[in-house]
Amino acid sequence: MAVPSGPPAPPATATDGTDGAASTPGTDEVQAAILVGGQGTRLRPLTLSAAKPMLPTAGVPFLEHMLSRIKEAGITKVVLGTSYKAETFTEYFGDGSAMGMSITYAVEESPMGTGGAIRNVLSELTAPTVMVFNGDVLSGLDLRAILDTHRSRNADVTLHLVQVPDPRAFGCVPTDPDGRVEAFLEKTENPPTNQINAGCYVFRREVIESIPDDRPVSVERETFPGLLAAGAPVYGHVDATYWRDLGTPAAFVAGSADLVTGLAPTGALPGEIGDALVLPGAAVAPTARISGGSTIGRDVVVGEDAVVDGSVVFDGAVIGAGAVIARSVIGAGATIGAGTDLADTVIGDRAQLGAGCELRAGARVWPDAVIADGAVRFSAPA
Repeated sequence: MAVPSGPPAPPATATDGTDGAASTPGTDEVQAAILVGGQGTRLRPLTLSAAKPMLPTAGVPFLEHMLSRIKEAGITKVVLGTSYKAETFTEYFGDGSAMGMSITYAVEESPMGTGGAIRNVLSELTAPTVMVFNGDVLSGLDLRAILDTHRSRNADVTLHLVQVPDPRAFGCVPTDPDGRVEAFLEKTENPPTNQINAGCYVFRREVIESIPDDRPVSVERETFPGLLAAGAPVYGHVDATYWRDLGTPAAFVAGSADLVTGLAPTGALPGEIGDALVLPGAAVAPTARISGGSTIGRDVVVGEDAVVDGSVVFDGAVIGAGAVIARSVIGAGATIGAGTDLADTVIGDRAQLGAGCELRAGARVWPDAVIADGAVRFSAPA
């Protein structure tokens, strides 16, 4: 998958001397750090050629959506904690000036855990307050509101906690009536709360300085419990806004669709909110149907009577006549033969699927694979 050349230039400077973003008192004392070093193994084969936050999501790399929201909150200084395919971030975002931001980089040479990754960006931090983001979470969190919570509580750390219908698949974080965190609990069949760690934190800089830099550290299992044991003020900012971890193909496709349809907030959508996003250069046949928040990449060809529903089609792919693509990802330059039916499937870059194939239920095809006409089916042909 080829990573685009870079983000679009920011809007022209406003006449009042600002860059057009709404200002927030004190945001000049806040810096953002985004952890983007993971290998994204659950998303393979998509992440064989690009780091997970650089995957095209609703028309641009996912990280661009996150950065747009950080900028909207008035925070313009960002550190990216990179590791896997670190060069793809610098090549695309550079120093951040194209987005009206200042972006610097801290490369993690070997995996040091969630706490170690945060500690690794310390050399690039200049602000007393640091907002840390996991680079694969799509969220509707009001960033100004969590900063207000952090300041009003005079907290050492404030965590974004999101309420979910079924918290059993997650560790949960109970809080007292004032919002002070009481414990960090592992997964259990009978969780005492539906509040889970949503992957966004506000740190007092001194806490980051206290994280060991010579060994792997987990913030969830060591740093945060250690702060509680010491009686430090650790608070939760609880909400029920949009939240999705994009770590699996199904979640990635759903998150991209939610950005296209406007269910998830972004300031970086390269088009109007609607039922589909078709990027410049794509050729979609008049009888083809594109729906469900699908994204059709640049220079994609979609044939007559093809159906693309709730899917992401990367640049340069070809969808044959009568093909049906549902809740799937089609890699860059891949070819899907006429009448082929895909559901909940990932097709790698440049893969070639012949006519009349049928793939279902989490099937993944690696880059450059060639599958003959009708060679793979999940049901008998009609």
